Amino acid sequence: MTTLPLLHRTVRPEWIDYNGHMSEAFYVLAFGHATDALMIETGLHSGYREETGCSLYTVESHIRYLRDVPEGAHLAIRTRMVGAAAKKARFTHEMYVVADDAADPAPDAEPVATTELLAVHVDQQAGRAAPFPDGIRARFTELTEPAPAWAGRSIAHVA
Repeated sequence: MTTLPLLHRTVRPEWIDYNGHMSEAFYVLAFGHATDALMIETGLHSGYREETGCSLYTVESHIRYLRDVPEGAHLAIRTRMVGAAAKKARFTHEMYVVADDAADPAPDAEPVATTELLAVHVDQQAGRAAPFPDGIRARFTELTEPAPAWAGRSIAHVA
């Protein structure tokens, strides 16, 4: 099985909120950078977008904030492609705090946050969904792996 490279980031001072830890908006930013890296790795890079007028649009996401993340923490984000169809892609990101800005998570490390995303390939000129080119669809298939156990859940109901 082929896997995607980890994305590394360091938590910047401006990412810290009034509670003294990473603000929810910056989890989304870091996960967005991981989505950008996925797009580059699978051929949906800026050249592709300029040439075709097509791009990947996120249409649904579910984020879980599991642990506080302090300023200066080194993050590693693991991306998994968990499914693709003619016009859609489903993938996950898992965020870990690691020892330094080049480290991999320890084998038993628990993520500090996760997100699951559904994205649609859009022809921006036509204003509607369009099929992925065969090469990109093949790359998604090559990268597809089982979804983590937490994926596919919904928000719990409050009584």
